[in-house]
Amino acid sequence: MSCDRVGISLHGYFDEELDAIDASEFERHLERCTDCVSALEALESLSSSINAARLYEKATPAFRKKILADIGSAPPVAVFPPRGVWHWLAVAAALILLAYNGWRVVSSNRTSDYESAFASEILDAHLRSLQPGHLTDVVSTDQHTVKPWFDGKLDFSPPVKDFVDQGFSLQGGRIDIVHGRTVAALVYGRRKHFVNVFIWATDEKDAAPCSGSQRSYQWIEWRKGGMEFCAVSDAAPSALEQLQRLFTD
Repeated sequence: MSCDRVGISLHGYFDEELDAIDASEFERHLERCTDCVSALEALESLSSSINAARLYEKATPAFRKKILADIGSAPPVAVFPPRGVWHWLAVAAALILLAYNGWRVVSSNRTSDYESAFASEILDAHLRSLQPGHLTDVVSTDQHTVKPWFDGKLDFSPPVKDFVDQGFSLQGGRIDIVHGRTVAALVYGRRKHFVNVFIWATDEKDAAPCSGSQRSYQWIEWRKGGMEFCAVSDAAPSALEQLQRLFTD
């Protein structure tokens, strides 16, 4: 990696240790730095692998018998276990630490602090997209043009739909970074408003929509079919609710 920010800044951003200003500045850096994007994706992949690995191993009867024998054969005055026991205790501690960190990554994602930070990042991503030249990477009202554009750019295939007859016309799509993950962003026009629908893959179960608002912008989030969605706009909340129903029907 040639970028000098692939280090403290990147890991601070991934671990959510940066303040809002530094995090926003680093996200702007990600828009033009492929080195940092690649490194961030590698960290996300490693975290997902650790979570999926379920790092534990049940002791075999023979191993349990050996440990008990080692403990039982120790001199009565001994305070510490034999050296071999320390080795296995160290291994067990490392595995517990890895499992705990994986759990912490997942469980902390649903705290109230997380939800607040998540909403802020979604809104920031929406506002960035409204800057000239940032709204779409592929411009098309045809879902059969937009959907193939994402092929090879993501490790999942986002559902792309056009709801022009229901008042939401597809404008195009782009790749974005939200909360340290690479996501698909679909752009819809709603009268004089733009709606961003951010989509990423998830292992979590389906969830009913939850919504909120910040700085006069509305957002609504839901999970369905292995995908997580979040729509954000300055359109009326009822419009986002309608769009959410269109995606889930």
